[in-house]
Amino acid sequence: MSFTTKGTLLVSLLLISPLSLSAPADGHADPGKGSLESIAKAAQNPVAAMISVPFQNNTNFNVGPEEETQNILNIQPVIPFSLNENWNLITRTIIPVISQPRFAPGQDRENGIGDVQFSAFLSPVQPTSGGWIWGAGPIAQLDTSSDDRLGAQRWGLGPSVVFLRPTGAWVYGALINNVFDVGGDDDRDDINQMLIQPFVNYNFPDKPGRYLTFAPIVTVNWEADSGDKWTVPLGGGIGQIIKWGKTPVNLQASAYYNVESPENGADWQMRLQLQFMFPK
Repeated sequence: MSFTTKGTLLVSLLLISPLSLSAPADGHADPGKGSLESIAKAAQNPVAAMISVPFQNNTNFNVGPEEETQNILNIQPVIPFSLNENWNLITRTIIPVISQPRFAPGQDRENGIGDVQFSAFLSPVQPTSGGWIWGAGPIAQLDTSSDDRLGAQRWGLGPSVVFLRPTGAWVYGALINNVFDVGGDDDRDDINQMLIQPFVNYNFPDKPGRYLTFAPIVTVNWEADSGDKWTVPLGGGIGQIIKWGKTPVNLQASAYYNVESPENGADWQMRLQLQFMFPK
């Protein structure tokens, strides 16, 4: 496999992005213009019925044969729809802006747009009797990259599910999806890529809106050789809800070290997030 192909696969894996799982809350409702605490709970719920626009910047260090820095800014508008009194549909579009280092002699750094992803989660308005919140639906990967080094040049589709349970100050759960190719350039590698994101979060009881987060993004490229399939990070971060004027904003910073990664994969990642929220 060429350095160029490996670089494209690495980008494709990194673009299977999480749902900004910080510290999900115990309900689905848009909090309106309520307290900072109530807005924070909705902001931290990946299937809350509230419009939001997260900007998640992922800086990956020591990527490729030259061990250079890769940067992926994911712009992730979230738009919910109320289907009826019992069900919501939560849509999320992920638009990646990529700065890709060189992977082969003669290449330069490539900057542009990667493959856009779209997810739609069907989610009950109320948690289950056991306190679980969940959502399920399709995830689609679109062949939209501005350069062949920034995307897979294939169309993808697959299932996605998220489930979580809040217990006092603690919240735990997981996000899982898998994307399979359904068409595109036959000369490019097939897509069969999974994301598994377990999360455990702690909300500070005496500091409304502040939380600690452990949410590693584990990815698996099932088409790769046995030693290059898995990326397994360990780390964590901290977040805080603030208000800029009347607009609630979710700020988050975290860092993860890859204890397992494919050849030419990153050693570690710094993740910064700025999320604007628009309660009704």
